[in-house]
Amino acid sequence: MNTVTGEAGVAAAVRLAEGEPVGAVLPGDDAAAWIAFDAGVRQSVWQQDGGVWMPPWAVTEGGRVVLAALRRHRARGLSALLRRPKPLTELTESQLALALCHWDGRNRQAALEHAAGHPALLPLVVLRSADWAPPVHEPARLLLTAALDARTAVRLTPLILRLGRRDHGDFAAGLADRLLRAAPPELLTPLYTDPDRAVRRYAHRLAVEGHHLSPAELARTAARDPDTVVQNLCADAAVAALTDGGDQDGVLEPLLGARRPRVRAAGVTALRRAGRPERAVGFLADRSAVVRACARYVVRQGGGDPLPWYRKRCAEPEGLPPAAVIGLAECGERADAEVLWALLGHPVAGVRARAVAGLRTLAVTDVRRLRPLLDDPAPGVVREVTAALLPSADDVPEEDLTERLGAGRPRHVRVAAFRLLDARGGIVRLRAAVTALDDPDERIREWARQSVQGWHAGGDVPRGAVAEAGALLDRSAHLFSARALRRRKWEAGVPV
Repeated sequence: MNTVTGEAGVAAAVRLAEGEPVGAVLPGDDAAAWIAFDAGVRQSVWQQDGGVWMPPWAVTEGGRVVLAALRRHRARGLSALLRRPKPLTELTESQLALALCHWDGRNRQAALEHAAGHPALLPLVVLRSADWAPPVHEPARLLLTAALDARTAVRLTPLILRLGRRDHGDFAAGLADRLLRAAPPELLTPLYTDPDRAVRRYAHRLAVEGHHLSPAELARTAARDPDTVVQNLCADAAVAALTDGGDQDGVLEPLLGARRPRVRAAGVTALRRAGRPERAVGFLADRSAVVRACARYVVRQGGGDPLPWYRKRCAEPEGLPPAAVIGLAECGERADAEVLWALLGHPVAGVRARAVAGLRTLAVTDVRRLRPLLDDPAPGVVREVTAALLPSADDVPEEDLTERLGAGRPRHVRVAAFRLLDARGGIVRLRAAVTALDDPDERIREWARQSVQGWHAGGDVPRGAVAEAGALLDRSAHLFSARALRRRKWEAGVPV
């Protein structure tokens, strides 16, 4: 169990043992609190040599406070209560809550007989309905069937769904599902915005299956919910319900204006169904590749051709959106590479970066023309250049890259040089990694350490570089055990 959760569950148990009311200790709609309490009671009251068993978290400051409280109340509180329980008819509601979580199943079973008149304890009845012991979960299920209605099921849905993942948790989940499917649609409203994404997913599935939300409401949900499952579910349902006679703007505008690419892509695709393929042109330069692909599809389905649009847009560097550059490469031809080469000197870094990415997409790489861009002031451009040059790393002069490893160079330039030298392998990789062990950036030093430790000669160390390899390994000896260092030297042909 998580340390914080363990402390919180035991602390709640102590407060109930001290006589605080259940409602003041355990929020009725906090599933995590009830689950932690159920585990915390059993975790804290095991007896050992007449004392309280100390769980692992007891070494923390919070744990010591809880254990001290348990000791203070051992004679009359939680520990004694659960060791020698009173007749259950004499228990207060707080004590009955503790008994429902007793480690002995016979006491949990007996406590259920007196839980019917205590609505505040219904979350514990839900927990006991998923109990491993049949003598406990069978009466709990009968009690839950009699006590649970649709409104209460809504309140307890977070807890019920969590318990549904347990081996015996399917009963409560099935009972709540039947009640909620038959409930008035407005009763489900609180579930649509629940902090628990599993609850929101479940509620929106019910809404889609039961047609409880309009297409416009589904579109707005898809645009605002942070969970991708809810986004896809609601966006797909909203698009499927889109008709010529419906509220097209109410569906399309939230989807097209959404921040999340998957939702925008659904909106762009829906333009075809809505008979508005011309609007897809405005998304040909979207920042997301999936949205651009959907826009090209809709444009083509509407009888248009996106390629001339991209060519024309890239021929006008003024105000050129960077995504239009990569869009040209995504649907263009190798002949379009000349346009991209011309954009490598564009004043906007995003355009330069997308131009390099576009050349890589078109499989057009010229080491001589790309190499100067390793010194570009924009890290994004240098990252794209590095990715383009990695397959041809052996063609980049080693001395140029080694010079760029110098501490006076910008960090992104040093990273690019190290990646390209590392990709070459052999003595070049070892030489670069040992040099980078002294880099001022901790992240680069860590990469260098990993590279040195993972280096093996593999027969590619030239005869004249054997002595150098030995010296480099000696400089990095602190990264190896004595045995591993000897092994590396032996692989490189260094006398050991």
